[in-house]
Amino acid sequence: MSLTDGPILRSLFALSIPIVLSNLLQSAYQITDTFWVGRLSAEAVAAVSLSFPVSFLLMSIGGGLPMAGAILIAQYKGKGDKEAVDHTAAQTFLFVFFIAVVLSVIGYTVAEPIMRFMGAEPAVLPDATLFLRITFLGYLFVFTFFVFESLMRGLGEVKLPLRIVMTTVLLNLILDPLFIFGYGAIPAMGVAGAAMATFCTQALAATIGILMLFKGHYGIEIHRKHLRPDMIFMRKAFMLGLPSSVEQSTRALGMTVMTLLTASFGTLVVAAYGIGIRILILIIIPALGLSIATSTFVGQNIGAGKIDRAEKATFIGAVFGFVVLTFLGLLLFAFARPLTIFFIPEGGESIDMAVQFLRIISPSFGFISIQMVVNGTFRGAGLTTAAMMMAIISQWILQFPLAYILSMHSSLGIHGIWWSFPITNVLAALVGLVWFYKGDWKRKNLLEDIQTKKSIRDAVVTEEGVVS
Repeated sequence: MSLTDGPILRSLFALSIPIVLSNLLQSAYQITDTFWVGRLSAEAVAAVSLSFPVSFLLMSIGGGLPMAGAILIAQYKGKGDKEAVDHTAAQTFLFVFFIAVVLSVIGYTVAEPIMRFMGAEPAVLPDATLFLRITFLGYLFVFTFFVFESLMRGLGEVKLPLRIVMTTVLLNLILDPLFIFGYGAIPAMGVAGAAMATFCTQALAATIGILMLFKGHYGIEIHRKHLRPDMIFMRKAFMLGLPSSVEQSTRALGMTVMTLLTASFGTLVVAAYGIGIRILILIIIPALGLSIATSTFVGQNIGAGKIDRAEKATFIGAVFGFVVLTFLGLLLFAFARPLTIFFIPEGGESIDMAVQFLRIISPSFGFISIQMVVNGTFRGAGLTTAAMMMAIISQWILQFPLAYILSMHSSLGIHGIWWSFPITNVLAALVGLVWFYKGDWKRKNLLEDIQTKKSIRDAVVTEEGVVS
């Protein structure tokens, strides 16, 4: 999809809707797990909740690493350089695949110590550890699909990943209760069954994605020559993708630390926090979709030399996102209790805690959208360090200190953690807007980097030594 011409809002809308739907479906993995595990016990929900921040941290790393490829592909797409697009795709795949193998092995080995560190009580520890180990093994497939999804989004092709995710989520809906409760020859695996169902469906999604990259029907066609490791490109990709990975993992690590703080108030509070965070992530997915759409839109227009169009898209996206997320926040405020009961009908006291959490944070959702759209512009321009710094400011300078002080050194108690969310949302949005209007992102000239140009030229030299 070319985004360098035509109405901006219509282009953003057409690009973001499939991304939103895809992310909603991705979230269905966690929603389905929570729904069925919630039929076991509050301890089972706590086991999954303790594992979730760690899983989210690793998934954030996996989602951030391919960002370099997505940014470069968007800009090369705008410039019209097909050979550079193919080379970038192949090298991004090699780079992320290697890291996925390393993280999966390490994570599986240290799963139990991680759960102990997270504060898992004896009744919760075995299930939490097993759930996390299976999840770690699945990261090889998760990271692979993230590469495929990011590269497709860089081109503006968002419908194919959506179709793949839809297929695997529907399969997960069948496998989840089958593996958790068992049927016939299939034994009941309990909490571990939820992780196993996700493992199987993610493996299928990754396999389909790899086949599509090599077939070449959707704007990328990887050939054998592109798979020679290109260390110059990988160094560039690492330096460009690392801030995006740090940005996303910083948010996930912040969530992990917030879970640790919450765990000091007991298992029921952890269960309430886990339910609240899952619903929060579900509700803000439209902002995430707009952020990714903005990155692609800005990247292609910068590659085509249309800076003013990229700036206008940011303003339109931020306003549109603020309105939509504020409306969704008000809906969540009104229906917080039935939603919570749907996810954890046997939650007891944790239901009231989760409802309080959701009603405190929901009115500030519009400000999350502003921050994410601005970060999307930074990433699309290749200014990934700015998006990284915004995440650090939000999580470590604002939210966690506020949560700790308000919960531990005021009369608010656990409500201090809840109130740290809306305060942070408003302040972080204001910081993002100030940074955006400074205009540093307009002066980032990513494709003129000498090392990147040399890397691409070396990669397209033919066997006769002639540059194609």
